[in-house]
Amino acid sequence: LKQPLAIEEVAPRPVGPHEVRVDVHFCGVNFADILVCRGQYQERPHLPFTPGMEFSGTVLETGTDVSTVKEGDRVIGVSGFNSMAEECITDQKALWRIPDRVPLREAAVLPVSYGTAIMALEHRACTQPGETVLVTAAAGATGLAVIDVATNVLQAKVIAAAGSDEKCQLAMQRGAQSSVNYSQGSLKEAVRKLVGSGGVNVVIDTVGGDIFLDALRSLAWEGRIVVVGFAGGTIASVPANLLLLKNISAMGVYWGRYQDRNFPVFSRSLSSALQYCQEGRIQPYVGAVFKLEEVRCS
Repeated sequence: LKQPLAIEEVAPRPVGPHEVRVDVHFCGVNFADILVCRGQYQERPHLPFTPGMEFSGTVLETGTDVSTVKEGDRVIGVSGFNSMAEECITDQKALWRIPDRVPLREAAVLPVSYGTAIMALEHRACTQPGETVLVTAAAGATGLAVIDVATNVLQAKVIAAAGSDEKCQLAMQRGAQSSVNYSQGSLKEAVRKLVGSGGVNVVIDTVGGDIFLDALRSLAWEGRIVVVGFAGGTIASVPANLLLLKNISAMGVYWGRYQDRNFPVFSRSLSSALQYCQEGRIQPYVGAVFKLEEVRCS
C-alpha cells in the first residue's frame, strides 16, 4: 500500500448490541497479514486500517444482546482487520471461549492456521487414517498446522516439502515422517523415491506454480489436492487430463469465506482446534513473539 505502519492512539467506539470488546493479549502474525499490508490480498480494507486477523484475550464489555460470552471470559476470535491493537471489537459470532488448559499465547495461533488445516484435511480432502499427505511450504504456519493435525489427530503419514534443509528439519521435529527440500531438485522425483509410483493420497499446497504441478503429478489414484494459497507468487493452470487419468480431485479452501457462506462448518473448524488443543492432541508452534511497540514504522 506504499504507506508505513504507524502506532497511534485512537478513540474507542461504543460496542453494538451484538458486539464484544476484547482486551487483546496476543495477535497472530500471518503471511496473509503481509499480503493485506501490501494490497495483494483477496480482500482490500479501506485505509486507514489496523492489521490483524486473529487474536486471543479477555472480554472487557459486551453489547446488550450478547449471550455467548461474558466479561472476563478468555476468548479467541477472528476480526477481519483490526486485531493488532490493545483492544478490538468484534461480533459475538466471531468469538470462541478458550478451554482452561489452553494458554492464551497458543490459542492466538489457532484460528487461521489450524482452522485452515482442519478445513483442508477433514472437510475438503476427507483424509483417512493411514493415508499419505504431502504438504508444501511445510515450515510455514499453515504447513506446520497441517503436519500437526494430519499426524496427531487423523493418524496420517506426512511428507513435508519445504525450500531449505533448516525448514525440513523443523517440519520433521514437528511430526512429519519424511521431508523433501524442493530447492534441490524435482519434488515429483523426490516423492516418488519415498512412496514409489503409487503416489500420495492427499496434497495440501500453499505454494502454487511449478510446485503445485509437481505435487499434482505426485497424487495416487483418486488422490485429492487442496489449493490453500500461492505463496510462490504464481498461479498454475490445472492440466485437466491428469484429473481424468487418475480420477483425481482438485479443490480449494478459502477458510475465511466459510464464515459468510457456511458458518456451521467454519465454527466447527475452530471448535475442533480448541478441543484438540485442550486434549493435548495438537501442540501449536509459536515461532516468535513480539511486543506491539516493536513494530517497525518505516
